[in-house]
Amino acid sequence: MAKSSENKRILLVDDDAEIIESLRLALEAHDYEVIIARDGNQGLALIERESPDLIILDMMMPKRSGFLVLERLKRMGDKRHRIIMITANEGARHKAYAEMLGVDDYVRKPFPMDRLIQSVDRLLA
Repeated sequence: MAKSSENKRILLVDDDAEIIESLRLALEAHDYEVIIARDGNQGLALIERESPDLIILDMMMPKRSGFLVLERLKRMGDKRHRIIMITANEGARHKAYAEMLGVDDYVRKPFPMDRLIQSVDRLLA
């Protein structure tokens, strides 16, 4: 299905194939273009190469966690990317740290898909 170039581009960084597929289908149904990375290192490479409008970032991944990706972006002085962190972690400390590193939203798994889509729509409005 061809996407027009005016559609917003979302980078999805997660190592869980089921989550990637369900998010991709939901986002594409709302006319977003989805780029996929399966670990933090691949995510960073795609951020630099593709410059997505929004990043949906899992916290726990192999090779480089979501936190390490956020720390790297912060060190690079990146303020242009909107970021939603998704996690199964319940800890308030993790949420506070993610917010300190500049995430725009923090969504705990499992989440209703419409909750995530509302956040995406709001951040890309």
